[in-house]
Amino acid sequence: MSRYFCFSIRNFKIFKMRYFQLVELLLPILLFSLLWSNVQSVSKMDKDDIVPDAVSVAPEEICSITYPSGSTVNLGNELAPAQVKDQPVINWKAENDKFYTLFFIDPDAPSRADPKLRQAVHWLVSNIPGSDISKGEVLTEFIGSGPPQGTGLHRYTFLIYKQPGKIDLKDHPRITNKSVAGRFGFKVSDWTAKYNLGNPVAGNYYQAQFDDYVPILHKQLGL
Repeated sequence: MSRYFCFSIRNFKIFKMRYFQLVELLLPILLFSLLWSNVQSVSKMDKDDIVPDAVSVAPEEICSITYPSGSTVNLGNELAPAQVKDQPVINWKAENDKFYTLFFIDPDAPSRADPKLRQAVHWLVSNIPGSDISKGEVLTEFIGSGPPQGTGLHRYTFLIYKQPGKIDLKDHPRITNKSVAGRFGFKVSDWTAKYNLGNPVAGNYYQAQFDDYVPILHKQLGL
């Protein structure tokens, strides 16, 4: 029994030593992978001019976004408006005891070549506890992509900011999903400066152009 016990202790020590050796080997690789992923995302946003057209500083991380259609957002991939017409599920590395603000904007209104209505806000939710968007305050109800015919690709951008605390929004106007009033000429930078939100902690974007769903959305909005 004593010999078996000593053997077990010796095996445990060997296992422990090899475990920490493996951790020491893999940790730099993992950190490099995370850093490289972030560098790639920043580079992609710079290349597509998300920085500076939608935001002045690229988000710290990429949030995952999945639509009921099964479509996912992946750093500028092209999606059809019909695929993204319903409110998506969004996940990011949130702190459960913090509040967040979510923006979903189109910096290419009415077109990327002539963005005189930049930015168009498609969804705005504030005071989100952790990552539970359903419990946040919806200031602008969600609408999908509605790029006018002949205006080419639009870059639909999600930006998430961590708040320093809960924001008093009881007097802030609410915009329904049947109205365009207050959606055009929106400035994320003005909002973040007003409420001291700093730089975005997460974000992502896709591109879309006109399809047969767009007239349906425009009719819903009274356009």
